[in-house]
Amino acid sequence: MRRIFITFGLLLAAGSPSLAGEEKDWATAMFDHTSHDFGMVARGQITEHRFPLKNIYQEDVSIEAVHSSCTCITARIGQQRLKMYEKGEIIAVVDTKKFLGRKETTFRVNLTCQTAEGLLRAEVQLHAYAYIRKDVVLEPGTVRFGSVPHGTRVPPKKISISYAGQSDWKIIRAESGDPHLELELVETGRHPGPVSTQVSYDLLVGLKADAPVGYLRDPVMLVTSDRDQNATRVVVSVEGVVTPSLSAKPSPLMLGLVNPGQAVERTLMVRGRKAFRITEISGPNDQFQFEVSDEAKTLHVIPITFTAGDTPGTVTGEIRIQTDSPGSETLTVKYHGRIVAPDPEPSSDDSP
Repeated sequence: MRRIFITFGLLLAAGSPSLAGEEKDWATAMFDHTSHDFGMVARGQITEHRFPLKNIYQEDVSIEAVHSSCTCITARIGQQRLKMYEKGEIIAVVDTKKFLGRKETTFRVNLTCQTAEGLLRAEVQLHAYAYIRKDVVLEPGTVRFGSVPHGTRVPPKKISISYAGQSDWKIIRAESGDPHLELELVETGRHPGPVSTQVSYDLLVGLKADAPVGYLRDPVMLVTSDRDQNATRVVVSVEGVVTPSLSAKPSPLMLGLVNPGQAVERTLMVRGRKAFRITEISGPNDQFQFEVSDEAKTLHVIPITFTAGDTPGTVTGEIRIQTDSPGSETLTVKYHGRIVAPDPEPSSDDSP
């Protein structure tokens, strides 16, 4: 076991604002956006949209409930309690099996926060729109890659597309804003009938090995020859997440409220799919101390000791971790804390 001291300049910043005295729109300020249009979606399709939010305040914020004005588009809470700097999401889901046509939904999201001045309550309204068409059916309803280790190529997954309608209808092309998706479109059948023509396609969607770490958020768009200009595009949802070869938790690392000169201990866990060594930690100055093992293993539990300086204020910055894991990037872990002056002790003149 070796003890590491590394030099770095701490960043003292203004910090996260307090909710005390905030106006009623404090909750809306946490959301990235409050409206989403799903566009044209096919019958049987499973499609979701995430409304991200982030707690930008010092106090904890709780998402108590979310209510939908229509069961055609429902919502669920990703994470109910958010501490300072933590992120959450409200996930909207379109029910394409029970409903057809144009649908609009308003979500009423109820949030609370306990402050020194009392309990704050707020309601944020989110809006979602979709047009569910009956003439196009997807089976299965979405492309699901699941959890994919970074650097892994995923063979194509097949979506069967059925259409009933105009005789000259066709899918012109399949496109996506994600360059890491492999797309192939094949027409598999066309059967004219007395009332409508039955058309079928196979859509093959694969994932390249160089896809970056993170969620796959860009859908596949089917561009069609539909005579209705508002219906020329059909969205095919893509779900999955590319996981890193290494991960560090907790992130961010919360140091909490610390008095000047006080030492606090925290633990950082670095995990990998294969055994690895930690070769270097850079970031904090000599107020931070780390104990790192020389052993190669899949899980490193790193004790951290932080000794606060003399100046009150917010402490924030990054811990950078380098390893000998092949192809892995430098891990960065943000840390947050606040140095607070202790309450003054009563003088002898104040004694009864």
